[in-house]
Amino acid sequence: MLSVSMRLRSVLLASAAALIPGAVSAQSALSTSLPAVTVDAPAQQRAAATRKPRNAAPNARTVRSTPAAPPASVGAQAPTVPGALTVLTAQQALREIQQTPGGVALVTADAWRTSTPSNTIKDILDYVPGVFAQPKWGDDTRLSIRGSSLSRNFHLRGVQLYMDGIPINTADGYGDFQEIDPTAYKYVEVFKGGNALRFGANSLGGAINFVTPTGRDPFPNGASVDMGAFGFRRLQANTGGANGPWDGFITASTQSADGFRDHSNGEATRVSGNVGYQFSPDFETRFYLNANSVRQRIPGSVSKASALNSPETAAAGNLTGDQQRNIDTVRLANKTTIRLDNTTIDFGVFGFDRHLMHPIFQYLDYSYQDYGGFAKVTDDRNIGGYRNVFVAGVNVINGRIDNNQYVNVAGQKGALASSSIDRSKNTSVYVENSLYVLPTVALIGGTQFLYATRNRQDRFLNDGDQSGATEFNLWSPKGGLLWNIDPTWQAYANISRSAEVPSFGESSNGPGIPTIPFTSIRPQRATTYEIGTRGRRPDLTWELTGYRANITDELQCIYSAFGNCNVTNADRTIHQGIEAGLGIAVFKGMFDAGPQPDKLWLNMAYTFNDFRFDNDATFGNNLLPGAPRHYLRAELLYKHANGFYLGPNLEWVPEAYYVDSANTLKTEPYALLGLKAGVDNGGTYSGYIEARNVLDTRYIASASILNQATATSPLFEPGTGRAIYAGVKARW
Repeated sequence: MLSVSMRLRSVLLASAAALIPGAVSAQSALSTSLPAVTVDAPAQQRAAATRKPRNAAPNARTVRSTPAAPPASVGAQAPTVPGALTVLTAQQALREIQQTPGGVALVTADAWRTSTPSNTIKDILDYVPGVFAQPKWGDDTRLSIRGSSLSRNFHLRGVQLYMDGIPINTADGYGDFQEIDPTAYKYVEVFKGGNALRFGANSLGGAINFVTPTGRDPFPNGASVDMGAFGFRRLQANTGGANGPWDGFITASTQSADGFRDHSNGEATRVSGNVGYQFSPDFETRFYLNANSVRQRIPGSVSKASALNSPETAAAGNLTGDQQRNIDTVRLANKTTIRLDNTTIDFGVFGFDRHLMHPIFQYLDYSYQDYGGFAKVTDDRNIGGYRNVFVAGVNVINGRIDNNQYVNVAGQKGALASSSIDRSKNTSVYVENSLYVLPTVALIGGTQFLYATRNRQDRFLNDGDQSGATEFNLWSPKGGLLWNIDPTWQAYANISRSAEVPSFGESSNGPGIPTIPFTSIRPQRATTYEIGTRGRRPDLTWELTGYRANITDELQCIYSAFGNCNVTNADRTIHQGIEAGLGIAVFKGMFDAGPQPDKLWLNMAYTFNDFRFDNDATFGNNLLPGAPRHYLRAELLYKHANGFYLGPNLEWVPEAYYVDSANTLKTEPYALLGLKAGVDNGGTYSGYIEARNVLDTRYIASASILNQATATSPLFEPGTGRAIYAGVKARW
């Protein structure tokens, strides 16, 4: 009999193969597609009917410059149908997200799908200032927003991930990127810090929401092929459409790679889909399915010398232990939207099952079952002659982990080493009100209350009883101001609180220090001050944000033994920085001065990080390890109205950063040169070729941290060598 994981993989592969032959028929209506560069093109006719527009400046902040949209006569026109109520278009989502008086970004799929391999979350977020995303191996990535999760040497913490508004993170707060399929989304929303209030997010880094298309979107059918260096290859296909009140969409991809480093090969098959039904133009429900099967070997962290002199070499222990990270997941959800005269109500439920098979220092065999629901009310009306937008909601996510760890015998299970049932409950209630004291000025205030519990039932008592329970009651208020200076220019400021509850992994025990149960770890709290501006003119886009977060009890890795990291609370720390984005047409009409002249477009994202201890008893005012002080991504593209583009790009870390809290060991600075070219005229076909790290520079892409490192500490993840990728995509 086939195992559950083998059956799941068979189903996913069959789903991927079944996508290409046909599609649901779509009602025919005439509409232009979204431009490839911006999302502030004339909105589809349904936009006004689906979501009442706000008084926001409609500047279209995008974080990646891609080939310009074609004239109406170039490329294919997409048959469309009346739009979905449960899922916003990119234009609607942009208008909504820009009512936030703080750092946010919306990245449309055209920014990464047709001009990059779209392999990891780095391809999506590379040009979002304030975000540091560096792949380690396979899909696993070290992600930090405003210095979140710097001490996390494994998994993700400090940023809450969502797919169509449904949590991806486990109920106790862990996150991973192996379930993220960059080919599956039509846009991605980034909410930094306390600006993620409407998701119930309670962490320093905020939230990221990945949004899939529906059968009512333009061009619901498509297929793509990508291949490149180190054995990378991927086949993706999607199909969808609408018929009367019904619509549906499904996308699937299957990929594999040998990997740049030894012992880094992997393969993944992913499926996402949804089916919607409109009872009326003001009442819609939608059901979601997401399933993933991932098999990935882990090359491991190595010493600095090994990372720079022999970057392909895997850690010896990872080879002898055949270390891997394998995941099977299935997620089901429903969302319903009801629109009244001035009020919109959204509510839904979700549940997912995840099986983690993870031979590392031990063989981790975890089964997760998470479930929950959400409800949100948005009321937009005039009160006493002033426009007022009121938002309130509740989010519930509960979960159970059947946690078993075995001795790792060359990648196979040995004797049982630990076993427990871990239960998490989280209920957050939030409210936010925006009062427009002037037609262009809104005063915004809100708060969130989080009730959370963690309960562990230890079933392996040979090493003592580790059972325990803890409870948290946390308030996170915020206040801000949003000023629409003109229709293309906004300014904003806010003060927000965040509170991050520790996960089951935040325990402090190890050789040489007393054992501290997870119940003794306090939540991380931060007060963040933020001010900034953003806008868009025809040949200029910008974002400039400054912030400072005063943090108490930051969850920090402040004890080290044999390369491992145990987490406890630091005393006081400071995270502050500057996030700057710029897109500008340096030259226009060089070879074509027609109605849509060609352009030489410069796109830049710069992040300045100043993260440090604040008079800590052990580390004084040392810099916090784990992130570069300066990080720059830039590209200079020649773009023609026919869709052709060509140009170089740069990733630059000009200053090495520390990897230990004692500030004794650093990485090395680096600069990576890239080059890409392609054609994307907004029509049926597009293609690209991209060269990365063309000078074959040896560099350290990311690093784990300790309290005090030595020259041989195995903390470093080598960056990938010279690589060339190419792909073609069709849509209709």
